[in-house]
Amino acid sequence: MHLTLGIILAIIGSLMLTSVTGVDPNNFKTCEQSSFCRRSRKIQSSGSKYAIIPGTLNTYADSLTADLINKENHHQFTFKLEALVGSTFRLQIDEKQPLHPRYRVEHALKEEPKTARISVQKETDGEITISTDDHKNKAVIHGDPFRIDFYENDVLVVTANAKNWLYFEHLRQKPADAADGHADGEAGAGNAAADDDQQQAEAPKSPGEAIDDPGAWEENFKSHHDSKPNGPEAVALDFSFPEAEVLFGIPEHADNFVLRSTSGTDPYRLYNLDVFEYIVESKMALYGSVPVLYGHGPRRTAGVYWQNVAETWVDIYTAETNVVSSLVNFVSGSRKSPSPAAHFISESGIVDAFIVLGPKPIDVFKQYAALTGTHPLPQLFSLGYHQSRWNYNDERDVASVSSKFDEYDIPMDTMWLDIEYTDGKRYFTWDKFKFPEPLTMVKNLTELGRHLVVIIDPHVKRDTGYFFHNDCTERGYYVKTRDGNDYEGWCWPGSSSYPDFFNPVVRDYYAGQYALSKFNTVSENTMIWNDMNEPSVFNGPEVTAPKDLVHYGNWEHRDVHNLYGHMHLMGTFDGLEKRDPNQRPFILTRAHFAGSQRYAAIWTGDNTAEWSHLQHSIKMCLTEAVAGFSFCGADVGGFFGNPDSELLERWYQTATFLPFFRGHAHIDTKRREPWLFPERTRLVIRDALLKRYSYLPLWYTSFYELELKNEPVIRPLLTHYPADKECFAIDNQLLVQDRLLVRPVMQQGVSKVDVYFPAIDDKKNGDYWYDVDTYQRQERAGYESVPVTEYKIPVWQRGGSILPKKERQRRASTLMLHDPYTLIVCLDRQGKAEGTLYLDDEKSYDYRQGQYIYVNYEFAHNQLTNRFIGKPKYKSSSWIERVVIAGLSTVPQSATITVNGVSQQLEVLQQDHAVIVRKPGIKMNVDFAIKLNY
Repeated sequence: MHLTLGIILAIIGSLMLTSVTGVDPNNFKTCEQSSFCRRSRKIQSSGSKYAIIPGTLNTYADSLTADLINKENHHQFTFKLEALVGSTFRLQIDEKQPLHPRYRVEHALKEEPKTARISVQKETDGEITISTDDHKNKAVIHGDPFRIDFYENDVLVVTANAKNWLYFEHLRQKPADAADGHADGEAGAGNAAADDDQQQAEAPKSPGEAIDDPGAWEENFKSHHDSKPNGPEAVALDFSFPEAEVLFGIPEHADNFVLRSTSGTDPYRLYNLDVFEYIVESKMALYGSVPVLYGHGPRRTAGVYWQNVAETWVDIYTAETNVVSSLVNFVSGSRKSPSPAAHFISESGIVDAFIVLGPKPIDVFKQYAALTGTHPLPQLFSLGYHQSRWNYNDERDVASVSSKFDEYDIPMDTMWLDIEYTDGKRYFTWDKFKFPEPLTMVKNLTELGRHLVVIIDPHVKRDTGYFFHNDCTERGYYVKTRDGNDYEGWCWPGSSSYPDFFNPVVRDYYAGQYALSKFNTVSENTMIWNDMNEPSVFNGPEVTAPKDLVHYGNWEHRDVHNLYGHMHLMGTFDGLEKRDPNQRPFILTRAHFAGSQRYAAIWTGDNTAEWSHLQHSIKMCLTEAVAGFSFCGADVGGFFGNPDSELLERWYQTATFLPFFRGHAHIDTKRREPWLFPERTRLVIRDALLKRYSYLPLWYTSFYELELKNEPVIRPLLTHYPADKECFAIDNQLLVQDRLLVRPVMQQGVSKVDVYFPAIDDKKNGDYWYDVDTYQRQERAGYESVPVTEYKIPVWQRGGSILPKKERQRRASTLMLHDPYTLIVCLDRQGKAEGTLYLDDEKSYDYRQGQYIYVNYEFAHNQLTNRFIGKPKYKSSSWIERVVIAGLSTVPQSATITVNGVSQQLEVLQQDHAVIVRKPGIKMNVDFAIKLNY
């Protein structure tokens, strides 16, 4: 394909116009415009008829298999149900004899799951019951109609195919009338009865199944044509959650945390797309697709991970919005509402579903993380503040911004460079006029304790003077068209092609470009931003790659689309690890799928400087966190538009309590570094950043425990208050682990905010919560109206918890390594508290060889003690310089610290609603006890 310069400018111009006016939803498909979605959805009105073929059932030590038949067209399928360690089942359905293999997802799971032993508990003509050896979990498989009920401790928590919406389009030869027909709404697509002798030789003989949808064999959208050489191949299955009252999950969408009913509207869409200035309160697809969904109720939580990387739509059915069912129940006298349900619909592949049985919210999050992994412990600097925009102009601009942070005494860890640093959008190169000495620039930042992140996108400029393009062309490394040619699309460089990262040889070549012997204008401390990796194709259908492109293994792009960015990340991560094997890589990605969290942090993409987008930063990151992506944040201030002072202040305050913290903006926006605003705004921002840096020990410990225990860093309230129904839908508050409750100010012009303090029992008793600024105690569960000033971030520490802080101010987190710690002890109703601290060198993988200190602190009976978890092998120069205790009924006169049998008196002071034990001076790897004296 060859396009003129005028067309290039028109494409980019239209995108820039979009950035001003917002996304046009008409440029993206609805379910009705996506033929496989509308076909699969039709089954909801009639139901399907699948059954186990008698005599085909086989049981093994860890699994059960059988053949299924579609009783309408007699096509046969294989079915396998496998028990996995950790209260999980895996359900797979595939064609028994497909014309050719159907795609099975690779690389999403962190490893092959470990199976669990099963036994048959009961078997009749129509059903079989299997249970795990511990008898905790069981599955009841019904033969006709086919259905599986999953039980946790004898409570039914998930049913697969409860509504008989299983739908599996078998592969078939293209009928003659379809070969000459038209796409979309013109001629019909033909009938599978036209299968020729070749198909009969390759597949079981069966009556034809009418597929009269005009998009079955070819499809048009806007000016784009999809040839669909394999014809209809959709798969779909429904899951109901009998114990649930709400459903949540399936990011990425700019919507509420609790999923809304899709009855009468479009389903939620999972299809990685480059969406400029996206709409909030929307089910539209965005940059990432994580097909894990949870059902939660007061007694149980369960979930389903639908492992499919093709375009996927998810219908949601919830009791409170199903008016017809409510009326039927009212007339019939029934009080039971239909169970909340989800209907997963994918364009190709197989049914591969993991059912996680809980029973608690934290259990299902850990069970899912056990499958797809967690973010490994990041370097500490990546949890600090990142300063970015599209683009910092040159080396002088970078140095000036860095020095201004120091001038105004504002901490900052990382400078970022967007695409303009390159030589004409050629990645792994530099603009020699703007950045003549990039390595010197990098080293200057390093000497200040700071880092540099540069962007590397997957599109490659088609330029015969560019080594990367020449290598990919000569070696056949690009994604191909159906005709076997290199695909040519358009992105920031203009004419571009896309490496086929599914090919391990291509991934290895790409990873090799990060070697300092090749990319020698950066250092081992320069980290990477992978953007535009959905992939974004400006002139492609829906701004992405055509579905009939061909990847390694002869798989169509439609089969693997949502995994392309993930494969890009795998190459980047491998390259950074090989560049410096003992330094933990930092990567930020926009596109993601289940498992991408093992390689990169994410952000919420091209948001806008509006209050509604600020509010959705919490909603979106909470949803991502429970889907495995704790390392999430949003562009502070909004990528598009120009925030006023109040919005920018409140955005910094909100981002202070999200894991990834970056200010970033579009090239057409006004510069918005803090010192360019009035002094009050600068001081408010500085105050928020200082608060962020003081809590870095908590963030770092939380990420270690994410890797260690599979527990999300930020959490919705229902995680720890599962029986409090008021918590279910709250998505303007979050928990940091179970230690902090955060309710940012996200409304314009307010002097107070309503905060919900959750109940721990049906009598509406609550935990104690302590204001982190004053240590004033909140004792009552329920809503409270809390006054706020421009500086105030409403945050409370839970009574019963201990958390670590560092309160000495530095320009960057890397300079805080040896600084002393403060322990904040907030007592519960019994006068007790406990909490952990983790520390290491904050940079290398030595912690995996035991070079760390991991300690649990406990306060009880007026005494603080520590207990090391594992041997404290890391040599730290840090010490404890103070202990703050909130919740004491009486101020002690003094304290006594005892180390190795030697005791010493310590001074105790009262401050606000807390007391401070001054200067314990104890090293982090030493056992001690501090006793309060009255």
